[in-house]
Amino acid sequence: MGVGLQFAASILLFLFLGMWLDKRLGTAPWLLIAGVFVGGSAGFWSMYRRLVIAPREKKKEEEAGR
Repeated sequence: MGVGLQFAASILLFLFLGMWLDKRLGTAPWLLIAGVFVGGSAGFWSMYRRLVIAPREKKKEEEAGR
């Protein structure tokens, strides 16, 4: 559940950042769209790292410790 919330929070954070920058710079909707893609990419990378890479590293550490 925490991974899904982190993924959603990442997208929302960059979405709102893109909206704010669009209002300040008058570039609507381009920074909002870019923010969603950056947020989605960051959220996916975080989720991948937590679910795939971290268990591999933990397994390697356990094998090295034996």
